[in-house]
Amino acid sequence: MQNKEFDAIIDLALEEDTGHGDVTSQALLPEELRGEAYMTAKAGGVLAGSEIARSVFLKVDPSLKVNLLIRDGSELKPGDILATISGRLTGILKGERVALNFLQHLSGVATETARYIAATKGCKARIVDTRKTTPGMRAMEKYAVRMGGGQNHRMHMGDAVLIKDTHLAALRGLGLTLTQIIEKARKNAPPGMTIEMEVDTAADAVEAATAGADIIMLDNMDAATMACVVQSLPGQAKTEASGGITLENVRAAAESGVDIVSIGALTHSTTALDISLEVRAESLETP
Repeated sequence: MQNKEFDAIIDLALEEDTGHGDVTSQALLPEELRGEAYMTAKAGGVLAGSEIARSVFLKVDPSLKVNLLIRDGSELKPGDILATISGRLTGILKGERVALNFLQHLSGVATETARYIAATKGCKARIVDTRKTTPGMRAMEKYAVRMGGGQNHRMHMGDAVLIKDTHLAALRGLGLTLTQIIEKARKNAPPGMTIEMEVDTAADAVEAATAGADIIMLDNMDAATMACVVQSLPGQAKTEASGGITLENVRAAAESGVDIVSIGALTHSTTALDISLEVRAESLETP
């Protein structure tokens, strides 16, 4: 996995953590001391970020040998060994925290996504993320969502037109109707761009679909209301459930007949997966 955007994030993280050196290792460990470490899962989940962790170690010390044993997107069990790292111990320890930060966080995102996928098994609705991502980490977090079986919504504000309630408030204040707003978006947006409209009432959903919106986002509606709206919409507009989606209610939302369920919690409030790095003491040697 080679990604220039990932490289930039890794470089920033390494500068933040190692830019002033590792005074502990420098004070205590011989530079020539060599050994092997391994990364192991201490909890079950879905792996994401192994190649990113590998890149961290190789940026710190290109002479290290990193052997990845489990591929991203794979299920993990407690005790599974994800990778081994061998070479200069100072290099291994210098890269440890940054590599684990990426690996734990991204595996947490993938694991949470997989839970939502499992909860909606058999439903047609796609589970997608949102732009509620950690600043600077969006590309990595959306990669982790895919590793968990989910799909990506907009990567950035230039991907599609998404007319939110804030846009509606401003434009309605200028005297435009919902239909006129969609017509204005269609006229002024790049040709062929998707137009999505956020609505919170059945009447607005029908008007948006009639006006030609490609996707109707049903904001904070309960499952029963969404089911009625889906049945009443004219045309070919797709529907998206959004707002207040949790593991407890995601299946009901998916069973309402919507095409998409978007969930900010996939990226903004996940728990890091417990992964550790251990040094094999018996492997230590000096040339």
